[in-house]
Amino acid sequence: MEALSELLRRMAQLRILVVGDVVLDHYISGEVFRLSPEAPVPVIAVEDERHALGAAANVAHNLSSLGIHTQIWGSWGRDASGLLLEDLLQKARVDPVDGSAESGVRTILKTRIVARQQQLCRLDREEAPEHYRKDFGQVAITAPLEKALAEVDAVILSDYAKGLIDQPCVDFIANYARGRRKILAWDPKPKHALHFPYLTLMTPNRSEAFALAGEPEEHRQFPAERICQKIFEHHQPEYLIITLGEEGMLLSRQGELISRIPTYAQEVFDVSGAGDTVVALLTAALAAQASPEEAAHLANRAAGLVVAKRGTAVVTPEELMGSF
Repeated sequence: MEALSELLRRMAQLRILVVGDVVLDHYISGEVFRLSPEAPVPVIAVEDERHALGAAANVAHNLSSLGIHTQIWGSWGRDASGLLLEDLLQKARVDPVDGSAESGVRTILKTRIVARQQQLCRLDREEAPEHYRKDFGQVAITAPLEKALAEVDAVILSDYAKGLIDQPCVDFIANYARGRRKILAWDPKPKHALHFPYLTLMTPNRSEAFALAGEPEEHRQFPAERICQKIFEHHQPEYLIITLGEEGMLLSRQGELISRIPTYAQEVFDVSGAGDTVVALLTAALAAQASPEEAAHLANRAAGLVVAKRGTAVVTPEELMGSF
């Protein structure tokens, strides 16, 4: 416990930048009390409505909840959803980097309709990926980002395939991080054929790992050694953590499997956002000089706590201390 307390203390002294696709999550919940006479669909009496930080913003919230000084650089609009998003970022003590909000951009909004703890449908409001990309030829874009990069200990690329993270973005950030030996983590979406000149950490789930290795997903036992080696051949991350749900995690270093970590989760209500928690905790722990094994165990424990909560969620130092 004393070692964990010391690690959490060191983590709270960090400064971390999250770069990625920012989403405003919207939850509408209530009870189904009859079928509509207009169509064979349920009528829901709305009892609660709330908004939360999603995608890259949820990664940032996971960091700030641990007392880490957190900045975020993304792409959202100056619309009503964007203003609400910025209010939530302020309450979460996450600082937006200048240039993230732009006029004419539609803030990505995901509305989930939930009845009796079951999600009935999701409504997505967003533009095509090109609307969220940034022009790295503009000083107005690169100068604030470079200033933020200079101030932090680590950078997390949170890729939800919405458009922000493309090769120019990767090149700019990875080359800066490599030149200054900063930790660079990537939570990937395999549909992006991205090349990294420098990468400390990758955190795919099972399906993403198969895709990154260039193999069709198999439903039998996960071929850990082969997948880890193929991902390393393609992307050369120093550390690779593959999350396997109820099967726990795999930890690999430079393509070699070094540890299997069983899942901590005792009760699962909602797995949404668990990957955000994993990449946040892994990156922060490594930046605070934890060993890869210590970082993986801490991230695994944190993920087990958040899946027991509903919706995208975060963990606090007190929850982590109480879970051991």
